[in-house]
Amino acid sequence: MRLVSLASVVVCGSGAVLGQELGRVGSDTGVLVAQRDEGEVRLFLLDDGGPRLASPAEGLWSIATGLEDQRPAGWLHASPGSVEQRGEWLVLTGSLETPGGAWRLQDAYREHKGVIEGRRRFTWAGDRPGAGVTLSVRWEKAGAGARTLLPGICYFGNPSGVATGAGVVAGFAGLPGEAAVFEEHRYPMPFASLEWDDAGVVRGAALHSLPSLAPHAQRGDQWWSLGAIGRDDGVELTLLSGPVAINGRWGMAKANQGRVLAYDGAVLTVPPGAVIEKTFYLEASGGHARGSAFRTALGHSLALFEPYSCAGLPSAGEIVRAKAAFAESRWWEGGEGAAGFRMYPNRNDLVMGWCGQAAAPGFALLQLADEGQRERWTSMAQRSLDFLSTSPFNEGGFLLRFDPERGGWFDQDPVSQGQAMENFARAILVGRGVGRGREGVDTARWEAFLRRACEVHAGHMLRDDWRPRSTSEAFLVSPLCKGYALFGDDRFRAAAIKGAEHYAGRHLDMAEPYWGGTLDAQCEDKEGAWAGFQAFLAVYDMTGERVWLDRAAHAMDVALSYTCVWDIDMPPGRLRDHGFKSRGWTVVSAQNQHLDVYGVMYTPEIYRMGELLGRDDLRRLAAVMYRSCGQLIDPFGSQGEQIQQTNFAQQGDLDTLATMRGGYSEGWTVFWITAHFLNAAAEFERMGVDLDTLGGAAP
Repeated sequence: MRLVSLASVVVCGSGAVLGQELGRVGSDTGVLVAQRDEGEVRLFLLDDGGPRLASPAEGLWSIATGLEDQRPAGWLHASPGSVEQRGEWLVLTGSLETPGGAWRLQDAYREHKGVIEGRRRFTWAGDRPGAGVTLSVRWEKAGAGARTLLPGICYFGNPSGVATGAGVVAGFAGLPGEAAVFEEHRYPMPFASLEWDDAGVVRGAALHSLPSLAPHAQRGDQWWSLGAIGRDDGVELTLLSGPVAINGRWGMAKANQGRVLAYDGAVLTVPPGAVIEKTFYLEASGGHARGSAFRTALGHSLALFEPYSCAGLPSAGEIVRAKAAFAESRWWEGGEGAAGFRMYPNRNDLVMGWCGQAAAPGFALLQLADEGQRERWTSMAQRSLDFLSTSPFNEGGFLLRFDPERGGWFDQDPVSQGQAMENFARAILVGRGVGRGREGVDTARWEAFLRRACEVHAGHMLRDDWRPRSTSEAFLVSPLCKGYALFGDDRFRAAAIKGAEHYAGRHLDMAEPYWGGTLDAQCEDKEGAWAGFQAFLAVYDMTGERVWLDRAAHAMDVALSYTCVWDIDMPPGRLRDHGFKSRGWTVVSAQNQHLDVYGVMYTPEIYRMGELLGRDDLRRLAAVMYRSCGQLIDPFGSQGEQIQQTNFAQQGDLDTLATMRGGYSEGWTVFWITAHFLNAAAEFERMGVDLDTLGGAAP
């Protein structure tokens, strides 16, 4: 153990002297420097010689002693009294005197997996319990103009969700007094990141957290909270031992699609001698394209949590068997050739796209059928797509829902049409003998239907006044690319490229993050990111131009930011009963904060990106996402949609926040929950990928 010499000085990029250096820890993404600044010891995270994050000027350690309108108040601050180098660790110690006693404080920092790991220790030395306490980890970015990304929650302020009024979404512009601080279990990837422009260079910084329950908490199931707070001179990235805020309202948590509920009194009562620790990670980086700094933080989140183990997860084989059996249970036949897969268990609606996915089994059953099921599954695929091909057209394309009780076809939206067209295109390719191929499949009706759909949407997209409202119409790009490959119509190719260029121009810089890809939440969502990802990758496949692969990688990373990289500990309830593991599941959107299996839909594309980019982590992640989402399948092959990993619910008791987390909406069994598994399994088989070999077979 030795005291670091006060020998050197740190110089920022402008040449200004910051102070005398006391010690440093280096990493691939920033150097953490301890220095004496105007008599006090401060920490600075530097990148390219300049400070990007700093400990607060009032002190490295900050502890609140009460709440005012549920906002932490009565703050006390302290700076380190000593700085020591202990092997790989840089250790700072100090104390904070309060009327009730003293806090003994210690920070330790080292390099870990390319970032700076920090461990903060609070020891309460008072002789009676310390009440009303909020502990913190605070890092400041000086100057205005920082753009914030909180995975699964807030994307550069959620401008579209705020503008459309899609329920309650978290807006954040970094204005003084603004706060966006959320329970750690609300984060699929637990980090808060910033991006800003600095003399023509796009820079980024992030605070990662190792999520944990807050000990000695006043609330049951109280976790640390993570987020950002606007300050007069910049933005603070912060960890707190419980208090939360949304849209500047402290003590409120987003509990329903359109409501917040009180999450108050989230403080600690700390007994004498208690030791509380919090682990976090820091990074800084520069030289990004605008809208891309978060991608460095995302990569480090994957590296820190390594969510690649398939231990304890069902095998892909057993998932496919269960889902195929469930699909057959949804088969329905009516009069005049009507046949297909029902969206609901107790209604005979056949719905293409979105929640219904009635067209998906056409491709999946043709591709997956072995000798035992070939005749039956081929017949189901043929009859269902033949009937769906009878959907009538209008100037907006084709109708999506056949309701025999209402006596016809209804409903129309671009998301569902694009997804249905993609299903038809894949089925045609298999029926023609591309991939596994099937003898005796008649694709003539399917081809006529897809060609007409491509003609309608290509004509619409090629108009000079085409301006889609959201990312939703990006789902049309991939089937147009396949339509070009199948039919050779140059209009389909031109429309696909125009559509992809349009969305690249709108979304790559994240001034308007991908949004509107799900029909029940007009806000930033993973479905919108997937729409862009699918579109850019399809155009890359069609053109071979590297720029489209790069754009696909950006949209993929936005989609991946909704993916859980850690197993969230659950309170008593259905999820804990099942030993539920959340790694690989995806948050729905900025409005709908539960988990679902939707990410299964694009696991083959994630795997392909791993091949194209030479990244084994993506291949392994695809296996985990597919297999993890196969949890909770019951003996009938059924599985619900809404997994309540956080304080949010759409079904059941919507008024009691304390009972929401750990719940499971098992009864909402719309057909897409089955179709996406089968569709992805068929695509993996077509690609020659065995997910059980890749991820390790389940016991």
